[in-house]
Amino acid sequence: MSENVLENVREDVAEWAEELDEIVKTQTQLADYRRQFIGNFSHEIKTPIFNIQGYIETLLDGAMDDESIRKKYLNQASKNITRLISIVEDLTTISKLEYNQVVMNKVEFDLIPLIYDVLDELTLKAEEINITLQLNSHGNNFLNVKGDNMAIRQVMSNLIQNSINYGKPNGETTVSLIDMDTYVIVQVIDNGIGIDEKHVNHLCDRFYRVSESRSRLKGGTGLGLSIVKHILENHNQNLSISSVIGKGSTFAFHLEK
Repeated sequence: MSENVLENVREDVAEWAEELDEIVKTQTQLADYRRQFIGNFSHEIKTPIFNIQGYIETLLDGAMDDESIRKKYLNQASKNITRLISIVEDLTTISKLEYNQVVMNKVEFDLIPLIYDVLDELTLKAEEINITLQLNSHGNNFLNVKGDNMAIRQVMSNLIQNSINYGKPNGETTVSLIDMDTYVIVQVIDNGIGIDEKHVNHLCDRFYRVSESRSRLKGGTGLGLSIVKHILENHNQNLSISSVIGKGSTFAFHLEK
């Protein structure tokens, strides 16, 4: 066998070895992600299930006869059931988005009234810790964009709720709309507690929580930003995140005009 042939064989073997290493690396990462997801999912559903079990067992052990305790525990059990339903619904939404089972009905619509509607819906939630919600359209009375208006509505709702969950008492959340030549920049800006840089790249991971106690207290499923990520990807857009501890965060994306 000539030297040239041997050299070609060596190069082919080296190339195959590199490809095999990449496959093994990818499979290992997928396995790690799968294990992490199962662990996070189990952790998320365990708390409401155990809570429901505890409330019901307490009632069955005799607390049912006390009307005030009965009503309180049944209300708490109901809240935990609602939380479980929310987790399942959000997981179903993500799965459909990942496997392209959701058809985006992209139409032209005015973004400004949509955002005002979302802000109105979340006003009571914001008022619980005295957070002010506002829209800065930079002088625009209307901004027509292309997209699935129901999906974009969910994106805005999830981002604004997230800003409230990690906001400071007496703080503010501003939705800023910047009109460019061919697209609109949408920013959700808050002056909340901020996010450490080490967490930023993981914020859109399923069930990832910067502060577990705070987000659970606020009722989040840990899936909101993951849903946002997938909806924006279905619009050929990405979510940009910047944050400074103690000063606040900005979540931004583009929409085609």
